[in-house]
Amino acid sequence: MVLVSGWTGAMDAVLTSLLAPGTVAVRHDLSRVTEGVVRRTLSVLGENPRETILELAHGCVSCTLREDLLPLLRALSTRSSVDRIVLAMDPALEPEALCWAVENVVVAGVVGQIDGPASRDVRIDAVIGCLDAATWLADATGDDALADRGVVASGDDDRTVAQLVVGQVDYSDALVVTAGPEVDAWERARLSAVLVRLAPNAPVVWVAQDAMVDAPALLASVPADARRGAITDAHSPLLRGQPPLTVDCGVALMEFTATRPFHPERLHEAIDVLLDGIVTARGRAWVATQPDEALWIESAGGGLRVASAGKWLAAMIPVQQERIDTTRRAMAALRWDEQFGDRDTSLVILIHQADPTEIDRTLQWALVSDDEMTDPALWSTWTDPFGQWHEDPCESSESPYAEQSREATE
Repeated sequence: MVLVSGWTGAMDAVLTSLLAPGTVAVRHDLSRVTEGVVRRTLSVLGENPRETILELAHGCVSCTLREDLLPLLRALSTRSSVDRIVLAMDPALEPEALCWAVENVVVAGVVGQIDGPASRDVRIDAVIGCLDAATWLADATGDDALADRGVVASGDDDRTVAQLVVGQVDYSDALVVTAGPEVDAWERARLSAVLVRLAPNAPVVWVAQDAMVDAPALLASVPADARRGAITDAHSPLLRGQPPLTVDCGVALMEFTATRPFHPERLHEAIDVLLDGIVTARGRAWVATQPDEALWIESAGGGLRVASAGKWLAAMIPVQQERIDTTRRAMAALRWDEQFGDRDTSLVILIHQADPTEIDRTLQWALVSDDEMTDPALWSTWTDPFGQWHEDPCESSESPYAEQSREATE
């Protein structure tokens, strides 16, 4: 299966290029999903597209995945005439969430097949991301909500455009960038500098507006070690691939690390430094009031998400530690502290207009001070703005959009 995603760009041209004998293209139109209506289109070479109107009991992306898309993938895989499925993703969908669902959500009731995830029958060969050079960077660094653009994946979808478009590119194995004459050499160079740091292993093809795309050639250029739908967790390496570590057109990657915790209230005050002049920031954080649980901090443009990253190894009993990936345990052993174990902070920040020195100074200020480090027993008495849980109303642990997340209150 090949996933084609994008907020804007040459998705239709990629889809057309990939249509060949043995290929079926699937597209879900989620523009009316909150009304419980989804339009599904199947296309094969030489035939008119077949459109089906789906009516869902609950209008959300999670229900669309569970009730139609995932069973459809399993059903298509049984057809002898189908060698490849190309999924043209609705702009509101993030490829990582869909890949998670393919791998984890159990699909039951497909005739002739054992209950299980769609990954029993389909393999994700690549994710192709499409973007428009004239608008992508502005979208990726802005603070517009999806609802401001008339796009929502569920009734309470509060994601920003930046979170969506950055996630689409970050998860891509290959990129198609549409660039018209309004995009000058400087804008192209700056965007290239961002893309090579956000998706360092992804081959990039630049095309003119309405130009044809040689998608099979692009797929052939995807490196053997590309992600191809693999899901990583919060304790995986933050710098994937080999992104440039130098500054180019004002674009740079910086890393912030600390072996002492954040003071929760100072972190809450300082965290806005990750929202101005930043394309994206992500990583694990140790907050003094939460000694057992790591926090995942992720920003894109003006959008911020703070979620659970699971327990620190030091907070686990031995039998729990044995179930953890050996790579994580080995990396933790290299930096193990006698008192605090593997607790630490590690953030990677992609800058396009910010001052790295100011970011570092602000985050250093938010850490627990030398005096505060002498009395860890006091930490539990501090107010914690990151302590409230927010749950997606769909209440399904199977849904990639139903993960619990901690929202930083303003």
